Amino acid sequence: MLSKTCRRTLSALFLLAGPAAAVEPAGRDQLRNTRYCEMLVVSGGPLSLTASVYNTLGLNDCPEDAWRALDAKALARQYDARKVILNGPRHFLMDQASLVNPGKTDRFGKLEARLLAEVELSPLMLLKERGEPYEEKQVKRSTRYLFRQGWPIHQLITADGRRYVMQSYSQQVDAQLNMASLDHLGTRLKLPHGWSYQTLMPTQDLILETNGTATVLQDDLLNTYQRVD
Repeated sequence: MLSKTCRRTLSALFLLAGPAAAVEPAGRDQLRNTRYCEMLVVSGGPLSLTASVYNTLGLNDCPEDAWRALDAKALARQYDARKVILNGPRHFLMDQASLVNPGKTDRFGKLEARLLAEVELSPLMLLKERGEPYEEKQVKRSTRYLFRQGWPIHQLITADGRRYVMQSYSQQVDAQLNMASLDHLGTRLKLPHGWSYQTLMPTQDLILETNGTATVLQDDLLNTYQRVD
């Protein structure tokens, strides 16, 4: 049986068979700060690598004991994969999300997870199990993220004015990182020259929508941002 948190999450996570559409959540703050974990099942090689991204969101809360029990090497053998990369725990920052054509649900140890996206990896990313900080990468997904007015958003601004809004924060580098600490995160980041970190309180809803490909990057604490086009 799903926990209360998972039932609450399902009211905010809409998995759609057609184009992502505007939806009204049951409450104001449904998905924000929801904990999840990801398993990246890597195939291909040696130069062309694809990671199928499985996500626990809406299926379970990624309990710590079940997450710590995962054996990436054993999972790679189980799925006949080049490698399985464990990405988490993480927490989403949007209030609502919708996804076009979600994939299958599979089991990783005691955790169920659903295929939500694909991302191309370089051999170096496979070796390091992460990309370079502040370097864009393309994620294959069609999504609609809603950040409600009156709740803070956290963003990076590049020297030439490009804008990236934080979609999730990570506890992989700093296990104590939480929502409250995000307001002043900029003092800790090793930003590229000319970049800035900002926390804003929007006066109207912010919607980030992608149609096939999202452009994302991570900071040096592995928090993830999506580009605002």
